[in-house]
Amino acid sequence: IFSLISAWQTGEWSINSLMDLPMNILSIALMMKLGLAPLHFWMPEVLQGISLPTGLILSTWQKIAPMALLLQTSHLINLNLTIALGLTSIMVGGWGGIGQTQLRKIMAFSSIGHLGWIIVILKFDPQLSLLNFVLYIIMTAAMFMSLTTISATKMLEISTSWSKTPALTTTTMLILLSLAGLPPLTGFAPKLLITLELVKQNATLLAVMVMFISLLALFFYIRLTYMVTLTLSPNTPNSLLTWRTASRSYSTTAIMNTMALILLPITPTLLLL
Repeated sequence: IFSLISAWQTGEWSINSLMDLPMNILSIALMMKLGLAPLHFWMPEVLQGISLPTGLILSTWQKIAPMALLLQTSHLINLNLTIALGLTSIMVGGWGGIGQTQLRKIMAFSSIGHLGWIIVILKFDPQLSLLNFVLYIIMTAAMFMSLTTISATKMLEISTSWSKTPALTTTTMLILLSLAGLPPLTGFAPKLLITLELVKQNATLLAVMVMFISLLALFFYIRLTYMVTLTLSPNTPNSLLTWRTASRSYSTTAIMNTMALILLPITPTLLLL
């Protein structure tokens, strides 16, 4: 509504003038739409109750519009608000995912944590926030598409997927490490760039807090990786019938998985774009 009124009054979609109170209300509404903590309570339960393809849409496509509005209004947004909600989201995203066994809820808390990183840097460098958001969409889409292919919604199901698709199970494990932000995978780039930007903006304490809080999320990513790769030997199950899959092309999943793993070397090129 705010953006429509602004476009009606000014004749353009750029949002250049909003008072503090309307801007804060707009920011909080958009952050609730994104699922940022402490306005996140709807997201894990909704994501748990829907199918994996619908969860993919909810975690990626549905967030493009509110993020676009936040990027347009980044010069008007309250810095204290973004830092507070960003830190809270990173903490909730890590703390909430630790005790989960349902993969969709884990991806929901992962989404909350990643969006916290994006919001923390939004006021300092909107272009970096946009790059982080694009990489988040790529990694999250790759993870959901992989889970859809192996039909896994629980940890137990993903731990027995080796006999079904060994190559996809391996790339799924690497995507989890990419989501955790470990080098030399794609997910390391946004965390490195955001940390460097915060240090450059003399927000070293904020950078240290963000990195330490992110260790919570690193724990459940590594736990998932352990479940995928180290809890079941790569043997063939007794019943082969349950592991038969339909003959269809997985080229889109392969492309997304590749992008979710190897974009780190071309990060300087992405920054120039």
